[in-house]
Amino acid sequence: MFKDLFQKKRKYATVPSQRLEQANIPAEGERPKREIPEGLMSKCPKCGSIQYSKELEKNLKVCTACGHHMRLNAPERIAITLDPGSFIEFDAGMVSVDPLQFPGYSTKLEQQKLKSGQLDAVITGQGSIGGHPVIVAVMNFEFFTGSMGSVVGEKITRAVEEATERRLPMIIFSTSGGARMQESILSLMQMAKTSAALARFGESGGLYISVITDPTTGGVSASFATLGDINIAEPGAVFGFAGRIVIEQTIRQKLPDDFQTAEFNLQHGQLDLVVHRKEMRSMLSKILELHDVKGGF
Repeated sequence: MFKDLFQKKRKYATVPSQRLEQANIPAEGERPKREIPEGLMSKCPKCGSIQYSKELEKNLKVCTACGHHMRLNAPERIAITLDPGSFIEFDAGMVSVDPLQFPGYSTKLEQQKLKSGQLDAVITGQGSIGGHPVIVAVMNFEFFTGSMGSVVGEKITRAVEEATERRLPMIIFSTSGGARMQESILSLMQMAKTSAALARFGESGGLYISVITDPTTGGVSASFATLGDINIAEPGAVFGFAGRIVIEQTIRQKLPDDFQTAEFNLQHGQLDLVVHRKEMRSMLSKILELHDVKGGF
């Protein structure tokens, strides 16, 4: 009896594929394809959770699952930080050239402009935060990984000089992969130029707030990003000069897992504050009010 039970096979009717197609029914093994609009969903690079892009933008690009702070471009940073309608851009038409005739550099510059929608890796200008007038420089990682070339150094220097002349506080939002190698020594000179401008600004009594975002490395971290009267970073932001692998190979030691994060740097005295993106605007407003710089210093 059991033998017959297991040997018997049920017979099924087979429907020709042509008839399935006529009835708009997918054949066995096929599933109907759904077209999902590009950019509808976003994946967190840290925890891998999938979220609606619009909901993520409402949350200031902070992952709702793990709290990871995703990167913002310069226009997005300006929009969430400054008072609506208060921003006036400086030197909007300044663009990089190819002073050293570096192979392929001119072509890459054009590609980066199309990719990022920006002319270079920083936007500078005047605006207000909580009614307090400020001069700001906001770097953009989307353009050449935020690398500092002659234009970045010149625009930041001019912004600092404007802050000195107008007696307004200066805020720089940094994110960078370092100096732009295609401009060689001209790029490295921007470290000294921006630092000298900030030194003169400090001597005049100006307040400089440096806000470090992910990532800030190389020549930018070794110059204006670390010269703030108050140095702030977003949670989890990678901040340092040389890369982790280079340091481990040099000292031949295993570094802590949280090495070069904002929290690690705060613990070791490299930062004054680590501030969540949702609280950054109110924190900056409180600092400006505390230093009584609404009408100048």
